[in-house]
Amino acid sequence: MTHPGEQFYPQGVHWDDPIARGTLPDLLSQAAAEYGARPAIEFRDRPISYTELEARVEVAAAAFLRAGYGKDNSVALFLGNTPDHPVNFFGALKAGARIVHLSPLDGEIALSHKLSDSGARVLVTSNLQALLPTALKFLDKGLLDRLIVCEDDDWGKAGTPQTPLPANPAIVTYRQFVDGATRPAQWPQIAVDDTALLQYTGGTTGVPKGAMLSHGNLTSAVSVYDVWGKTARAERNAIERVICVLPLFHIFALTVVLLSSLRRGNLISLHQRFDVEAVMRDIEVKRATAFPGVPTMWIAIAALPDLDKRDLSSLVSCGSGGAPLPVEVARIFERKVGMKLKSGWGMTETCSPGTGHPKEGPDKPGSIGLMLPGIEMDVVALDDPRKVLQPGEVGEIRIRGPNVTKGYWNKPKETAEAFVGDRFLTGDIGYMDPDGYFYLVDRKKDMIISGGFNVYPQMIEQAIYTHPAVHEVIVIGIPDDYRGEAAKAFIKLRDGAAPFTLDELKAFLAGKLGKHEIPAALEFVGELPRTPVGKLSRHELRNRQPAQGKQPQLVSGGHS
Repeated sequence: MTHPGEQFYPQGVHWDDPIARGTLPDLLSQAAAEYGARPAIEFRDRPISYTELEARVEVAAAAFLRAGYGKDNSVALFLGNTPDHPVNFFGALKAGARIVHLSPLDGEIALSHKLSDSGARVLVTSNLQALLPTALKFLDKGLLDRLIVCEDDDWGKAGTPQTPLPANPAIVTYRQFVDGATRPAQWPQIAVDDTALLQYTGGTTGVPKGAMLSHGNLTSAVSVYDVWGKTARAERNAIERVICVLPLFHIFALTVVLLSSLRRGNLISLHQRFDVEAVMRDIEVKRATAFPGVPTMWIAIAALPDLDKRDLSSLVSCGSGGAPLPVEVARIFERKVGMKLKSGWGMTETCSPGTGHPKEGPDKPGSIGLMLPGIEMDVVALDDPRKVLQPGEVGEIRIRGPNVTKGYWNKPKETAEAFVGDRFLTGDIGYMDPDGYFYLVDRKKDMIISGGFNVYPQMIEQAIYTHPAVHEVIVIGIPDDYRGEAAKAFIKLRDGAAPFTLDELKAFLAGKLGKHEIPAALEFVGELPRTPVGKLSRHELRNRQPAQGKQPQLVSGGHS
């Protein structure tokens, strides 16, 4: 037994089973060839077959090529959960471009940084009120040459307010963009090691960095999950109906739901937003078999007053990821429904896979599970990332595997600091027990994980600093019953400035930050702690906070 924990793997699964690598356009083409008329996506009760999806992708790819957005170009997607995402995601990739995911939950500051850093001069968005006004601001700021606007009602009426387009030659509707586009004689050659996606994530400085995820990284991530679940799938031998409420611009949904489901010929039941009754209808009426969610979704389901009377019998797998899952929520769910919420751990930089729990295996409350097939993890000393620690000793978790990023876009220094040889330093502090199960105890990063999304204190601080009354500010994470963590701002006012309420601060920050980034608490202080060299010290401020007495939590999913 060469790898810790392998003795608990599902029967027939081995750590050294081959992990496949390829390109994402090939993944879709192979799925279309194999599954054809089978529905790939259902959206607003309308099925879209594998054949139709590939045909739409080829039209998009031809249009991107015609417009000059092929090799060595970044194409930004600013989209929610609609079929416009996979069509343009695979379309731009087939044209040879790389994708830049922009989160509709982010504020203008972070989004502007990601656009300018990635070099994306073209943006695909939708005419929804939640998206288009922000996209138009990027055009006004000179960050874009071309704005492509998808029309939401192309997929059927939803009653969602849509925004009319201003007259501007730089703006085209998606219909105009693809009109008359024809397939090239030959599609661009794409290499397995080409960068497919710049997926932005935070670091100790809080400025988002673009993790360069190659076609090989993403396809091997799908393969890792394929290998891990092969025994269970062989036993069932069924087409799964997978609920997708998780946002496709997040690495968790992209890999675990979209790419993995297409690879296996499953049906993705795509939801534009999380609505607990819509999800329950999918389970009870449409008999969905799989539901990966984040803790806030499971909290909402666990809080249903009649949960013990609801019919969840169709569910074969349900899991939580993206953020710490309160142990109590998992207990309620198991008590009322009779199912265990399984969790794993992963990161943007690993394309999601890292650890997982086998269905059969020792009960390890608070553990994030075993390292998955093809992935090597160990724990190293905090003061020497080359010194590997023994089981039970706490240090920084390192990881390597075919799914791990090659580094950060235009950030050679940060890339060098993140690796020891070919092993990636995760920034997560934890330990491995003698059975090979990993546990997290803390994060080196200052990042706050709120409701499954990463919140970067520095971005919030930058926005608060634009308030005329603020002299200095530090933002840290505090426990939050619903989101797991939320931001709290500690502010030192300018001399003579009057304090303001939390509601007044929220109103001031509206539009500057995403809703999930807005502080949930505010405290005015006479002085903020500093390091010996005079820098404001977030670490020291955290240490001064009264102990919260929190129990260890099951951590999972992905620091996206």
